[in-house]
Amino acid sequence: MPTFSYEAMDAAGREVKDSIDANTQEEAQQLIRQKGFFVTKIAPKSAATKGKKGAAKKGGGRRKKKSFTIGKISTKQLCTFTRQLSTLQDAGLPILRSLKILEGQCKPGVLKNALGDVVEDIESGQTLSEAFAKHPKAFDRLYCNMIKAGEAGGALEAILQRLADFKEKSQSLKRRIKSAMVYPIVVIFVACVIVGFILYFIIPKFKAIFADFGVPLPGMTVFLIKASDFIIHYFYVVLLTPLFIWIIIKLLYRLKTGAYVCDRILLMIPVMGAIVEKATVARTMRTLGTLVTSGVPILESLNIVRDTAGNAVFERAFQRIYESIREGETIAQPLREARVVDDIVVNMIDVGEETGDLDTMLNKISDNYDEEVEALVESLVSLLEPIMIVVLGGIIGFIVIALFLPLITLITKLSG
Repeated sequence: MPTFSYEAMDAAGREVKDSIDANTQEEAQQLIRQKGFFVTKIAPKSAATKGKKGAAKKGGGRRKKKSFTIGKISTKQLCTFTRQLSTLQDAGLPILRSLKILEGQCKPGVLKNALGDVVEDIESGQTLSEAFAKHPKAFDRLYCNMIKAGEAGGALEAILQRLADFKEKSQSLKRRIKSAMVYPIVVIFVACVIVGFILYFIIPKFKAIFADFGVPLPGMTVFLIKASDFIIHYFYVVLLTPLFIWIIIKLLYRLKTGAYVCDRILLMIPVMGAIVEKATVARTMRTLGTLVTSGVPILESLNIVRDTAGNAVFERAFQRIYESIREGETIAQPLREARVVDDIVVNMIDVGEETGDLDTMLNKISDNYDEEVEALVESLVSLLEPIMIVVLGGIIGFIVIALFLPLITLITKLSG
């Protein structure tokens, strides 16, 4: 009767390694399950022995072939991984076993490659935060510092739970903003395509008719024909202009002064600027509150918040706060002087510092601002709908009037 070597987990989550005699692999799995174990790996004993010998010849370890990857992991994927890791830790599984399970179910990509290396690093004696820190494309500074704080305080399960909540709330806010902006963006794109089609294909036909009959053209029609000629002869300029503007903005953001000016202008745009401001406040306050609650030192927390603010105006403000804290002052005063947030935010932080309940106040601010951002996005969409109708109606009306004025003159001549 063949012998099968297996690895499994018992009801308490402990890893079990043993062998069992059975006629087939399926029968072996059934016998193992009857013992109350969950099978994670099973193979005939001879094959398992050969595999171990082959690994020994190669110098040991668990080296696996990595897939070729480009870029970083998505926020959604990181949220899912963090929640699953938190759940496994709450269930009492060892961290190494949890990571192996999550690595096994990951699709090939940046995260799977990173988890393979993390497992090897932990097996070699490194801490989880040290192993994560080697993969900045997967785990940023905020992530690594919170894990480090959890390890130092012996509360890794609670930190993972808090980190999962933080990631999910941040992802939820981004998703709501993106979903709300899909409709106006699609409408504007379709409108541009329709107007471009009219200028490229329809206007030249009317131009030929007007030229054949020698009809005098009013100013509106002349402007429309010139616009059509420009689209026909320089269509590539029209297509490349958005790309050119995008490149210019990217280059400006590479310069500190350029990034500050662009972000300052962005914050001054009606409605849109308010959305950006409140979304940034919500994100930075939640980040700072989560770090402070997790036990990360305040100076390191401010450094992380500054680097992840995503807005040069707020980055400068948090740099001033960092310098203020380093000199023994408070957060509230430099934040008030920066004038990038409402007075209510400054006052709540001031009260939080006085009462020693800063993390709670920061989380309350972020929750309130999340709701305000959602309301502002809805109001922006509601505002864009009539504006788009009026603008598109005006463009179509202009085209119709510009084309019919010469036609009326032509009909009058022919009837006369």
